[in-house]
Amino acid sequence: MFLKRFLPSIYLTQYQFQVRSFVRAPFANKLTHYLRRAQLIDSIRLALRSNSPDSLSSLLNGRLVDPFIVTHALRSAPNADSALSIIQTLKTNHGFSHSQSTIHALATVLSKSQRTDELKTLIADIRCGTFMNVSVSFMNLMQWYNTTGDLELVIDTWNEYRQKETRVCTESYNIVMSIYAKTGKDFEAVETFRGMIDEGAIPNSRTYTVIIEHLVNSGRLDSALEVFTILPLMRIKRTSRQYLVLVEGFVGVERFDEVKTLLNEMRDDGKFPGRAMRVSLQRMHDAGFVEETDEFLREMLPDERIKNVGFGEDGSDSEDEDKNVNNDNCDGNVEGIRLKPWLDPKALANTLNEWSPEVVSALEDAKFVWTTRLVCKVLRNFTSPETAWHFFCWVAYQPGYTHDVYAVERMMAILARHGHDELVDRLISKIRKEGIRLPFGTVRLIIDFYGISKKADAALKVFHDDRTLCGPISKFNLMILYSSLLRTLTKCKRNSDAMNVLEEMITNGIFPDIQTFSGLMYHFALQGDIKTVQKLFTTVRQSGVEPDAYMFKILIQAYCKCERAALAYRVFEDMSNSSLMPDVATKELLVKSLWKEGKRKEVAVVEEKCEEINDVLLLALRGHIWTVCSADLTRVYNIYSNSFTPTCG
Repeated sequence: MFLKRFLPSIYLTQYQFQVRSFVRAPFANKLTHYLRRAQLIDSIRLALRSNSPDSLSSLLNGRLVDPFIVTHALRSAPNADSALSIIQTLKTNHGFSHSQSTIHALATVLSKSQRTDELKTLIADIRCGTFMNVSVSFMNLMQWYNTTGDLELVIDTWNEYRQKETRVCTESYNIVMSIYAKTGKDFEAVETFRGMIDEGAIPNSRTYTVIIEHLVNSGRLDSALEVFTILPLMRIKRTSRQYLVLVEGFVGVERFDEVKTLLNEMRDDGKFPGRAMRVSLQRMHDAGFVEETDEFLREMLPDERIKNVGFGEDGSDSEDEDKNVNNDNCDGNVEGIRLKPWLDPKALANTLNEWSPEVVSALEDAKFVWTTRLVCKVLRNFTSPETAWHFFCWVAYQPGYTHDVYAVERMMAILARHGHDELVDRLISKIRKEGIRLPFGTVRLIIDFYGISKKADAALKVFHDDRTLCGPISKFNLMILYSSLLRTLTKCKRNSDAMNVLEEMITNGIFPDIQTFSGLMYHFALQGDIKTVQKLFTTVRQSGVEPDAYMFKILIQAYCKCERAALAYRVFEDMSNSSLMPDVATKELLVKSLWKEGKRKEVAVVEEKCEEINDVLLLALRGHIWTVCSADLTRVYNIYSNSFTPTCG
């Protein structure tokens, strides 16, 4: 279902421009410069596929060639040899100097083409200073070696990284897990995940994508689905890639009921269907599930306004469809080769930040074919919410384009994050008039973003008045929505409102999960409101929920931060009475705080009790405030580990 075009009353500020005296010579504005660059990149792409060295040399020796053009030309090269030919040809252009982006683009092409020897040579050249102002990080190396599939190089680099840094990033664990999974080392992949959570790194969406993909590829579909089902409880964003992997897996074994459930959840999460899912859904459609797949398949159909990729006599084709969407002015044809015009939504959005009548005129003259997919990508890359709104209003009136719910929810998220609640209300009113159902995930995202922009009243309004736009809400989803609202209220320091909402929540039979209670207690402890903390802790006890080690930890941390070491020590006593112990960092913080307040006896007790533990204290307790509790992480680990126990012995 599509939204009608917006009325002029909403189409505010299109011509409220800020005129800038400075323009980018020799081009009138950044957009004109971008369009010229795009045209040149297309010419280089065609030349690479035309076997015309003279043509390539002429293009790469032009005065407009810069690192931006070379970077994207390298990324668009059909193979590694073509990319290397660009580098070789540029040697004759004495006015050009390589940058970090051009050399990293070449390294990425070499890694994707499995050209390990050339990649090693390039890295050696970087390290010896052949390319000025170009460097490589451990993460760069790990990503490239992972792409080539070289397990030994990835692990060696990771070990060196860990020796030089006291704390490594989550993505480094993800890369190691991924390459272990791809090379059949199941046990090592599982242990890397365990090491991640035991060492205090916080798993992110990509961590769970790696786990789900590993399980699906190993035939453990039920385990993969179980992990996927836990993610909302941990407030982890479920990604299009996760949906794709699961849908492909279940369609492959013709378990279409699970696919139907996944598609419904995909709608609730507000995920835009990716074209990569088309083959699986078509197979399901052919099996008789027409109603369940028709809507998605229609959204995946190629836009008739965008020309299809053309093929030359050698069968070469264009780049990925999503990256080369549409610009009718730039379509090219060399020796029978036809490619989709090059387009970079991020670079395009950057050129539109100088929104002015001249920019609008150039944008209209470019005759871009606007699709929901392209509009959403451009919106996502704006740095200014005002510019995003200008563009959103302008594009609503372009020929052949009408905003749908995906574009509108993207705009609402941007506005909410930056506190433009009056514009969010306008869009919500429009959605209500159109009778369109808003995804549950969008309502929750708006409430979360109002916490960032400190708009407590706007969040309360969305929760009470507008959540009905997403249709019936399950008890579990309502608990998640309440939790988001409570977190937003605490960020806005609306303490009494938070307690009122909590009371309303419990009265309505929606009991908070342990991470919501932990977040509330942490907030009120930092505020010095000890009575409220004790009240919350009593509520947890009375509910029959047993506090976990992470809840005790965050209470100790909060009391220490507000210099209430005596209260922190009391929490430590409760913790030890429950046969739980803090992690290393929490124990050290407690000892330091007690010592600072002159409580030598208590320090001795803490040290003695921690020494009584047979094993060394954990490096980090599992969990994360407001989002993940120890039990959830342990459950995911157990599912992952048990799935490979028979294989690993």
